[in-house]
Amino acid sequence: MSKLTDNLRWESSRMMLPQHKEALIERQNPPSETVRAQVPTREELEMIRDSVLLPIMLTMVEKNGKDMQLSTSSIRKLYVAATQVLMDRIHFELAAINKELRAKKIKVFKDDQEDTDLHYKYICRGYENKFAIMRDVARANISVKLGEHIQRMIEDMKARER
Repeated sequence: MSKLTDNLRWESSRMMLPQHKEALIERQNPPSETVRAQVPTREELEMIRDSVLLPIMLTMVEKNGKDMQLSTSSIRKLYVAATQVLMDRIHFELAAINKELRAKKIKVFKDDQEDTDLHYKYICRGYENKFAIMRDVARANISVKLGEHIQRMIEDMKARER
């Protein structure tokens, strides 16, 4: 041992910020690999997929709503109102998914698009991975989710009639 480490007077004169102390302790006791990088569950992967597809679906519905406003149909007001309710539902679902992803410490980023597919990267509690969604698969998933939302809207309207 050197004179400085054995000298208590020197030891007491050193100043260490709490952040530095935490970093030093963490470096001395690294967390196990299972805590550091956890592979996402199937449910989390579905949430990641939905967090990517719901904004696209929202844009599609919004565009259709604007087209409907310009329509000369006699029941366009009904279509526009239904479109707005549908957009509110999609936005609510997207907000809930994003909130849950933040709570689970999962981040999703758009990646470089090298081709016509949709490329994304996600970080899930230290685990990083990339994925791509083919446009046809995205359209099919959006169609299914859109059908589910419309079905729930119809069920809600029927329940209010009673």
